[in-house]
Amino acid sequence: MAKESKPRQNSTRHHGNFDTVKGRAGRILAKGNKDATYDTTSETETAVLVAVPEKRQLNARTQEYLDELAFLAETAGATVTKRFVQRLDKPDIRTFVGEGKLEEIKAYVQHSGASMVIFDDDLSPSQLRNLEAELKVKIVDRSLLIIDIFASRAKSATAQTQVELAQYQYLLPRLTGLWTHLDKQRGGGVAQRGPGETEIETDRRVVRDRISFLKERLKDLDKQSQTQRKSRTGMVRVALVGYTNVGKSTIMNLLSRAEVFAENKLFATVDSTVRKVVLDTVPFLLSDTVGFIRKLPTRLIESFKSTLDEIREADLLVHVVDISHPSFEEHIAVVNETLKDIQAADKPMLLVFNKIDQYNPEAEAEHHGGFEGMNSEDEDAEEQGLASRPSLEQLKATYMAKLHDPVIFISATDRENIDELRDLLVRKVKALYPADRFADYSVVKEDE
Repeated sequence: MAKESKPRQNSTRHHGNFDTVKGRAGRILAKGNKDATYDTTSETETAVLVAVPEKRQLNARTQEYLDELAFLAETAGATVTKRFVQRLDKPDIRTFVGEGKLEEIKAYVQHSGASMVIFDDDLSPSQLRNLEAELKVKIVDRSLLIIDIFASRAKSATAQTQVELAQYQYLLPRLTGLWTHLDKQRGGGVAQRGPGETEIETDRRVVRDRISFLKERLKDLDKQSQTQRKSRTGMVRVALVGYTNVGKSTIMNLLSRAEVFAENKLFATVDSTVRKVVLDTVPFLLSDTVGFIRKLPTRLIESFKSTLDEIREADLLVHVVDISHPSFEEHIAVVNETLKDIQAADKPMLLVFNKIDQYNPEAEAEHHGGFEGMNSEDEDAEEQGLASRPSLEQLKATYMAKLHDPVIFISATDRENIDELRDLLVRKVKALYPADRFADYSVVKEDE
């Protein structure tokens, strides 16, 4: 009996099947389910991280960025086994890293059997091809990694369509030169002689057609969302915003008694959730939105336009900050910059510092090593950015003076200062209602 052969997976060759995206597209966009959401992680993989910071960037900051990249990789389902850092004035135009560092990475990959190399920046199509040719493993840049996480998290039809659009937009400029048989052309034969159409041209056309289709579908879904939002007129709308993994969904559950998925991973929430909340007879709509992150891919911001409309159309933004994170001030700046990009920076805002139960003023004094290519010279704590942090009371006084507005420090998991947060929200929301309109609401106070 002849041995049954298994079909080849992720093959770059595709004979006769012209109506789907192929080649590397098949590897990047392997179908996850019938709803056209794609999950590129099918099994546990081992990953090597690579960062090319500017020479002036502090080691502590480089470490934080790599920690975030490692968290992204783990959220996507990969196990990080090694980190490489090379300080350059600018990345190498051909392989992003220099030749010597590339050889180090190659030697480690071959020795350890790592299945992918993840870069903390976006790679050009040529850099992607050159690195794959040199390292012989899957190469993933920051944008693809984030898009992959979004793909695994998207549940609603809108979010799935948004993610698929972002995937195809990422793929389109990377189609060039990804197959070994592009010299073969269709055409020829009886009554079909001529130059024909190359495989790459066909694949580009397929991807462009799919992008056009998804954009039209998003327009239809956006019309439905607009209709839903119009039905909410007359109610004050409050949106939770912030860096990813700061505890927005946990706060949403506390305030609204909803059951929004919350997990200690990046981008636990991709779909926006809206709930009616009544606090002390004051009604409002509360929405939980997708978290922001450093270097958030532009194509994701564009694709998630309808989801971000919940932020743009909100009357009040509740900016949640993870106070326990060493770079919380940078996170605040990233969120504010993203809000500016989506034309939502001028809205009234309440600043909420979460995770005070995890705040450790001495944490910054700790040193973490283990990076290939980090400066080995001893530097003082201040230069390294490792000075101890102020106390919570000092931070509270500083931000109260800086913003001339109430700020609040809470722990959503321990429910510390949650009543104070509710009281502050009531005052903020009530101030947004016209006095005569607010009197018209006959709302039964929410049961305690």
